[in-house]
Amino acid sequence: MNKRAIVTGGSRGIGRAIVKELASRNSDVVFIYNSSEKSAEELIKEINNPGVKVYSLKADVTSFEQAQAVVKEAVEKLGGVDILVNNAGITRDNLLLRMSEKDFDDVINVNLKSVFNYTKAVIKPMIAQRYGRIINISSVVALVGNPGQANYVSSKAGVIGFTKSMARELASRNITVNAIAPGYIQTDMTDKLNDEQKQKLLQSIPIGRLGTPEDVAKVVAFLCSSDADYITGQIISVDGGMAM
Repeated sequence: MNKRAIVTGGSRGIGRAIVKELASRNSDVVFIYNSSEKSAEELIKEINNPGVKVYSLKADVTSFEQAQAVVKEAVEKLGGVDILVNNAGITRDNLLLRMSEKDFDDVINVNLKSVFNYTKAVIKPMIAQRYGRIINISSVVALVGNPGQANYVSSKAGVIGFTKSMARELASRNITVNAIAPGYIQTDMTDKLNDEQKQKLLQSIPIGRLGTPEDVAKVVAFLCSSDADYITGQIISVDGGMAM
């Protein structure tokens, strides 16, 4: 692959798997983390590929100014940028009746505004080189809804709309923009479910298992490859058949 990538929310879960997958395919990567410096350091040590450069940068993804600074530094470290993966995300679940305004705003800012921040920051160098691959991580719940997640669902549905608009804006510059809608992926969050909750969850998944972060990472790698040069504006569900 031999590309240069920026990944937000790269130190844990799906983001971590994406960083490792891209690095395994000989892409240089700068990944962004917010709080888990230890996880970031461990990830760099785990990537055993002396042929690639991997850097971590701490930043608040909700800040446009920090996004500009991060992209500038990433371009300096890598010599350019070919790939952006907008993966940063949080949850603040509650029924709307009990949801605070702050919990709504925080989720929108991290999950949706960050996509605006980093996309706007990378498109200038991508347009200049007439090449770019932007992949936004949405969610299956953006397609079907979910009680207790009005903030999260709204943010992830916004990511889908943003993806389609950017795909139309940037296609003539050889920049593709696609989104992935993961289903229930085995992460720290799903590990907290009890056996009864997990069993009920599995009944809604035709394939009969939770996804893995690697299931998502491999689709990201495909969308970054030359095999996907004619794909843009698409939402690819990686959900074991949940939303079909």
